Amino acid sequence: MKQKALELLKELTDAHSVPGYEDEVRAIFADELENIGGKIDSDRQGSVYFERGLGENSGPRVMIAGHMDEVGFRIQHIRPDGYLKFVPIGGWWPHVMLAQRVVILTKSGEKILGVISSTPPHFLSEERRTRVMPISELFIDIGASSAQEATEIFGIALGDPVAPATSFTAMAKQGYYMAKAFDNRVGMACAIQAAQILVREEGHPNTLISAGTVQEEVGLRGARSLANLVKPDIAIILEGPPADDTPGFNPSESQGKLGSGVQIRLHDPSAIMNPRLADLAIETAKKESIPHQVTVRTSGGTDAGSFSHANNGIPCIVLGVPSRYIHSHNAIIDIHDYLSMVKLTVALVKRLDQEKVDELIEYL
Repeated sequence: MKQKALELLKELTDAHSVPGYEDEVRAIFADELENIGGKIDSDRQGSVYFERGLGENSGPRVMIAGHMDEVGFRIQHIRPDGYLKFVPIGGWWPHVMLAQRVVILTKSGEKILGVISSTPPHFLSEERRTRVMPISELFIDIGASSAQEATEIFGIALGDPVAPATSFTAMAKQGYYMAKAFDNRVGMACAIQAAQILVREEGHPNTLISAGTVQEEVGLRGARSLANLVKPDIAIILEGPPADDTPGFNPSESQGKLGSGVQIRLHDPSAIMNPRLADLAIETAKKESIPHQVTVRTSGGTDAGSFSHANNGIPCIVLGVPSRYIHSHNAIIDIHDYLSMVKLTVALVKRLDQEKVDELIEYL
């Protein structure tokens, strides 16, 4: 399972898929699941799903879902001198952007390498040197010397999507890996790998729906239309949440430590997870001896914010792989946390038969 995990994570994190342009991740998802005996389709926004039932009475509809998009940028203006102004898509902290490589995906499909730049500090006042450069003062340098060269030679156009340019890399510490977009390619890898395991083992007493949503990073948008289309009874959201085990955090309050297992999220500003489903997830992790850590978040949000109040209400739980430095060019995970998320996802789906789901959704 580990080798397959590493292959998936490399392919997915190396993919270029910012909000609205999730084509490369969607293609990987479809390629991995198209020949294992289920239906693959998408909604009108581009969210994708794999569905597989067992016979005529396929039980409750259980969804496992990650989001396909990563934070990125779009070209907003091409200056006469060939430099490119851009706007962020998703949450960026300007501290982590300057001097970082990016890749622009043109309409022809060609990828153009550039670097995020600004006026050199040598030419700035003391006040401007010591403050964080706002995004409005940054630009992308692709080596073009004019707007004409940028458009006609490089093929750049307004609106072209831009992603960080980094690669999946093993670190010196065994089990640690660095890449962009672990938020949320860990969730997409798990949605793929858990589905493959469940189908191979015939291990789901339900209709299994494995999915990838679009545009989570800009307002949990894709989850809304997907929920309306596939109508799940239960949703297990798979995420790459921020770790809180680095300097600046209180170690005694950390709920996202690398190496401590899959994170089971109970609460964040976007959603209160179904308490019964949360209890089942924790109970399952304990019974299966799966390393896990429970979290109540005071910030952030996930697709649970849309799934939980879609249709007649969908009970949700969020499982995550803590990741240091998300929403930057270089994040870090421990592969053992990812493997714990796959194991818990599989074990939880196996428990969600009709009787158990009825216990979760019936109140009177």
